[in-house]
Amino acid sequence: MLNTAVKAARRAATIINRASNDLDSLTVRTKQDNDFVSEVDHAAEQAIIETLLTAYPQHAILAEESGATGDSEFQWIIDPLDGTTNFLHGFPQYAISIALTVRGQLDQAVVYDPTRNELFTASKGAGAFLNDRRIRVSKRAKLAESLIGTGFPYRDFSHLDAYTGMFRDLVQKTSGLRRPGSAAIDLAWVAAGRTDGFFEIGLNPWDIAAGCLLIKEAGGLVGDFTGEDGYLKSGHVVAGNPKVFAQLLQAIQPHLTPALRR
Repeated sequence: MLNTAVKAARRAATIINRASNDLDSLTVRTKQDNDFVSEVDHAAEQAIIETLLTAYPQHAILAEESGATGDSEFQWIIDPLDGTTNFLHGFPQYAISIALTVRGQLDQAVVYDPTRNELFTASKGAGAFLNDRRIRVSKRAKLAESLIGTGFPYRDFSHLDAYTGMFRDLVQKTSGLRRPGSAAIDLAWVAAGRTDGFFEIGLNPWDIAAGCLLIKEAGGLVGDFTGEDGYLKSGHVVAGNPKVFAQLLQAIQPHLTPALRR
């Protein structure tokens, strides 16, 4: 199944790379404030779905642009272009994210960065890899020495005050915060040890499913803002190596509203 997901990601990458050479000609639609979709998103998603369903016609799909289809204990969770806004600006930080859940549990993961030709993969119980090289989360033990990834609220600003409080505290308690603009890559980079942790509010399953499995298989921890496993449902996620994860959770706790604890 992982090989099929990699094949699907590479098909999508071909479409994305071709379109990146002529961004001015793309048709772009605004889904909601600060949330865009282009014809490339749709074409890449269709290529992924066709590849997956040709191999596994009975499997279910949950995709960003086309929604949920099918009814199966096997469900593919797809973001054909995570970081669309970056892509449309020619900012080279975006990725294809494909995950498979089996009976609700993450089982396979692919995050492919077409600008760097970096392929992150994981299978449950078999470790995480970058271009066939085993990867592990970082070994940093102190939050003060850690580089932390994040994502700013950009669609729903109802939690902006809480996020601003987290950001203010973590700027002072870490070695630095980074916001590149693609949660899929942010999580993959935690798995690869490039950053030591990550947190964000209000993401979707297709943004984080693959990246979360990568981190787990690389020896890291992932949770919602209470440290539990409800992140795919709530969209509120904290991740990191085991020591940084615990300190990151502790740092954001004072800023949690009742809504963020659910």
